[in-house]
Amino acid sequence: MSARRVVVTSVVATLLGASAAYGVGVAAVHSPASAGPELTPRVARPTQVSTGTTDGASPSASPSPSGVSTGSIGEESPSAAPTPMPTPTPTPPPRVVLRPGDRGEQVRELQSRLYQLAWLPEVTTGVYDATTKEAVQGFQVKRRLEGTGVLDRSSWRRLKAMTKTPTHDAMFNVLHPGPPILRAGASGDEVRDAQARLKQIAWIFGDVTGTYDQGTVEAVRGFQEKRQIPVTGKIDRRTLDRLHAMTVTPSHEELFNIEPKPGALDPRCRTGRVICVDKTSRTVRWVVDGEVELTMDARFGSTVNDTPTREGLFHVTFMNADHVSQLYGSEMPYAMFFSGGQAVHYSSDFASVGYYGASHGCVNIRDYDGIQWLFSQVRVGDAVVVYWS
Repeated sequence: MSARRVVVTSVVATLLGASAAYGVGVAAVHSPASAGPELTPRVARPTQVSTGTTDGASPSASPSPSGVSTGSIGEESPSAAPTPMPTPTPTPPPRVVLRPGDRGEQVRELQSRLYQLAWLPEVTTGVYDATTKEAVQGFQVKRRLEGTGVLDRSSWRRLKAMTKTPTHDAMFNVLHPGPPILRAGASGDEVRDAQARLKQIAWIFGDVTGTYDQGTVEAVRGFQEKRQIPVTGKIDRRTLDRLHAMTVTPSHEELFNIEPKPGALDPRCRTGRVICVDKTSRTVRWVVDGEVELTMDARFGSTVNDTPTREGLFHVTFMNADHVSQLYGSEMPYAMFFSGGQAVHYSSDFASVGYYGASHGCVNIRDYDGIQWLFSQVRVGDAVVVYWS
């Protein structure tokens, strides 16, 4: 009996091993002890794809080809590994070519190229100063580049494409006089126009004569020296262009020594204490009860840069003899504010370059003594009228 059990046990072990290798299940059916065990092989059924039943006896489903789990509820089914999302690569900042504070020959080249596009004066300094930064920023904004004031590669490529390579003389301020257009002994309307323009910026104080005399020669020499133009006393193209840029077309009265008369006073200027600002005649008049006590040249905001001087009736709201602009950092001596940040004040730039420039909306005065006196007369609450006569 024991030998028979050994044989049976060996057979069972053999069948179990085979079933593990070939996927065949073996079921042991117990019969009465006297008859001994009866072995019945049972072949495993093919796995059925689950249709979502909750029968826990169902075998696990294999993953579908599409990667969507088809296993029954409560069973863990294999699934495809999630595809990792690509990490966005940050855009590197533009590479800097030059920045404020830099010095050297490349800065001179930058300044010379900006001069070709009228962003800087002709004379270079080789220093990336605040003026150069402002010019670079203006160039960038106009060309729809990021207006940082720092010269990056994109700005540099664009600037080089729009300009010519400057010569050594141009970069180092070795300026050569051009052929004269007007010189000593000349006469006529062109001389009269030049004299009137020189008178506008206080280089000629006498009458406009139409004759290129010695007084005109000295006035031209002084103008050229101050503007770092080759000093010859003769008017060449560079001298004439700079003179035109700093002045306005002379009126008939200026050309023929007729004392100019400001336009008529606005009716709002005829009563009380009023700073009367006439855009037509470019003057500021201090008027008390209809009597004009002071008249000065004036310069206004730029319509090109969208900073015009506002027009209408206002009142002085604040006065400061030593004001400095918080927005632009520029000095505004004897400032009399009348509309937000707009004020009547002395402008050293106006005194230096005349009508070549413009304000950011303020009323610029170039007569220092005049504005100083006006400041001593005006009080907060006095009227300010800005108009066209």
